[in-house]
Amino acid sequence: QVQLVESGGGSVQAGGSLRLSCTADGYTYNRPCMGWFRQAPGKEREGIATMDGYGRTVYVMPSVRGRYTLTKEKDKNTLYLEMNDLKPSDTAMYYCAVRLNSGCSVFAKDFAYWGQGTQVTVS
Repeated sequence: QVQLVESGGGSVQAGGSLRLSCTADGYTYNRPCMGWFRQAPGKEREGIATMDGYGRTVYVMPSVRGRYTLTKEKDKNTLYLEMNDLKPSDTAMYYCAVRLNSGCSVFAKDFAYWGQGTQVTVS
């Protein structure tokens, strides 16, 4: 059973930083595409950043470029999102997702497995 567990969300003031972590297990596919998404109330879930099975970042949302950094622990299915200079507009539920098919994507519809989400609130 595929499971993803996120942690690291919280409440910060504008300009602050948070680091989100996501650990995925329960599958044998060795080149998963993993990513972070977020969803604010009343809005669609949007892709923040995704990384392919070779450790290459394939997408970073334009509004977070230069502020957010996506990294993955080598040889482990643990994905991190370092978020700096946070803004109130970054407030959302943040989700980690994994895609167990060839190719990587930036669209939520292409990911079958999701974590429970972690709330980020910036005031």
